[in-house]
Amino acid sequence: MANIQYYDVILKPVVTEKSMGLMADKKYTFLVHPEANKTQIKEAVEKMFAGTKVKSVNTMNNDGKTKRRGMTYGKTAKTKKAIVALTEESAEIEIFQGL
Repeated sequence: MANIQYYDVILKPVVTEKSMGLMADKKYTFLVHPEANKTQIKEAVEKMFAGTKVKSVNTMNNDGKTKRRGMTYGKTAKTKKAIVALTEESAEIEIFQGL
């Protein structure tokens, strides 16, 4: 596995209707590096967002979708999502405020 730094683990937040509903339970959804494991994701969230304490991390791997361009077929890139649950006394993540 490649040497992944904590700032390379989290790629971007996932903003969907379902993920916004999970924010009430202090669960945040991120698109993460495909080779990152749960401990790396936990460490990255706690370092990038001050005052947060991670309770649990759930991950899911998504295969690339089959796309067609003319007569040729191909696949989009594989992705990995992580749902990070914070503890009750943890601070909220600021990037989701005002959404």
